[in-house]
Amino acid sequence: MDNVGIVVDDLDAAIAFFAELGMELEGRARIEGDWADRAVGLDGVRSEIAMMRTPDGHGRLELMRYHAPAPAGAAGPDPAPPHTVGLHRVMFTVDDIDATLARLRGHGAELLGAVARYEDSHRLCYLRGPAGIILALAEQIG
Repeated sequence: MDNVGIVVDDLDAAIAFFAELGMELEGRARIEGDWADRAVGLDGVRSEIAMMRTPDGHGRLELMRYHAPAPAGAAGPDPAPPHTVGLHRVMFTVDDIDATLARLRGHGAELLGAVARYEDSHRLCYLRGPAGIILALAEQIG
């Protein structure tokens, strides 16, 4: 897998949010033109992307903000609950889940439930991040 793409409404805020998780900005680019229209299957694509790389260098997120055509809203309840069909979440392993949550709250993150303990192996939680996407955090215990 090369990357996971996420459409956001505020690219700078999304970059800052994922940087707080330890991801590095690889670069930004404007995407438009006939090739973009053909690849995406939309007419008149004008967007800006930011490629974020995980600290280990093995994973990437492509954050996209569409200027044209106007972004489409998600179907169903707003925001969609975690069990919505087709909804995706991205999970990050963190060293200290409490400290990570504290930092992310400063970027608008909202905990969906609570930090839960899974047996004697992990502490886990789900949270809502930029553009309403759902993220999960996992801290290994011991």
